[in-house]
Amino acid sequence: MVYVFRNNTVERFFPKGYCFSGYDDISSIPVDADGYVWFYQVPVKYDQAVLADEIDGYAQKLSYVLSQIDASKQMVALTMEWIYAVPFTDNDHRLRATIEGYNATLFMLCEKHANLKVVDFGEFCRRYPAEELMDWKFYFISQMGLNPSLHKPFKAWFARKMESIALKRKKCLVLDLDNTLWGGVLGEDGIDGIKIGGDYPGKAFLYFQEALVELGKSGVILTVCSKNNEQDVFDAWEKNPFLVLKKEHFATYRINWTDKATNIQEIAKELNIGLDSFVFVDDNPTERELIKQLLPMVEVPEFPEQPYELPVFFQKMVNDYFKVFDITDEDRKKTQQYKANALRVQEQRNFGDFTDFLRSLDICITIEEANDFNIQRIAQMTQKTNQFNLTTRRYTDADVRQFLKDGWKVWCLGVADKFGDNGITGCVMVHGNEIDTMLLSCRILGKGIEFAFVKKILSLLRDAGAKETRATFIPTAKNAQVSDFYDKCGFTCVSEENGTKHYAMSLADADLETADYYHITIK
Repeated sequence: MVYVFRNNTVERFFPKGYCFSGYDDISSIPVDADGYVWFYQVPVKYDQAVLADEIDGYAQKLSYVLSQIDASKQMVALTMEWIYAVPFTDNDHRLRATIEGYNATLFMLCEKHANLKVVDFGEFCRRYPAEELMDWKFYFISQMGLNPSLHKPFKAWFARKMESIALKRKKCLVLDLDNTLWGGVLGEDGIDGIKIGGDYPGKAFLYFQEALVELGKSGVILTVCSKNNEQDVFDAWEKNPFLVLKKEHFATYRINWTDKATNIQEIAKELNIGLDSFVFVDDNPTERELIKQLLPMVEVPEFPEQPYELPVFFQKMVNDYFKVFDITDEDRKKTQQYKANALRVQEQRNFGDFTDFLRSLDICITIEEANDFNIQRIAQMTQKTNQFNLTTRRYTDADVRQFLKDGWKVWCLGVADKFGDNGITGCVMVHGNEIDTMLLSCRILGKGIEFAFVKKILSLLRDAGAKETRATFIPTAKNAQVSDFYDKCGFTCVSEENGTKHYAMSLADADLETADYYHITIK
């Protein structure tokens, strides 16, 4: 149950599972709630001084509520927006300043309370003219401060915001080139003839490329899928000074004459991420329809007909697929990490013996207890990891903090080798003697790291006095590859029902030794 603090009627705008306070009532704060929402709007009053004082009081009430609720439970606060107010002079700025001060207080409180997440309600309001945001009939009938006809778009918007807070988003953007990243056709117009930079339409494509560079910095994997001669594109990347996106910005590419569905499948296999993590952008409606038909799990937004529409297209694409509440350090390094993986694959071809290859990598494994610096990344992995995830339970950073408070043991895994640092790429959560969550990023698999990780965790549990450990595998549509993982680790399957397997292991005589070519550090 999520409890909503509000100062007018908002029930229609939230799904089942939400409960609501009385109007402007903080006298009862349910301690059994799973989370909280703070949704206060500007009340209807005409005395501007009284109205300003009332809004100031709302900020004080929020601060009080935050001091009373469990710090491990998430509170989502929506900013306050000026939907209806009537100052009587143009130079009366008290109300605007008060609203800005209220919102500034929300963000200030975020610095003090890690469980508080502030969502910009103005982002939703700016979609509509002011006269559509409020329906006075419903305000007078039921004190509804937001037009009830907007309940469906609000629910969709708020659900996307909750996904953003949970750090859920698409992982990979696949980009066409001709008439998508530049104007014209490279094979026909030549390196100097394509439209990029300068006057319109080249300026529109330049802005689009600049925006994509920043999107890549935020952790979205950029790739190319284009029907072109590969060398022509390489030459353009090297020689055209106006191209902002260069070869180094892309984790991988397919520049050939093969159909794009096959190419995208190859990209997914190379990056080892699911097709449902992909967004495909192409100006050609035939190519878009091909992907929709053959790869329905890939998102395919409608590309604008005119280049001047690109800024709006980019904004919508980010909001629909890629926006998250915050970005981790691992997100910022994503492209380089996937490029390093490609180098590892190439290196492996030079070795006839797999053990010799692993020894050559100089693999460094760091196992660290959950703390304020890595909790967000741990929660993010539970939300995003599907293939190597034994139970696929989704948790927020507030959940992880609650687990720690309840005595759970939570560790994360960092992996580096001679090709680079993969960052935090795995985690395990143990409740009592039960492994609740065990997951790893697919980009570090194939080198036995998952087994070394589990053995070291089991060794830590044994050293702490545990005699036995239990674990569970819960099947999903995507984690079939780990259905026998615990069997391979030496666990005994004690029961199975509808694909769900329950395991146990006696730690007293378990073989928990790891190979000497894994350099393991415990923090």
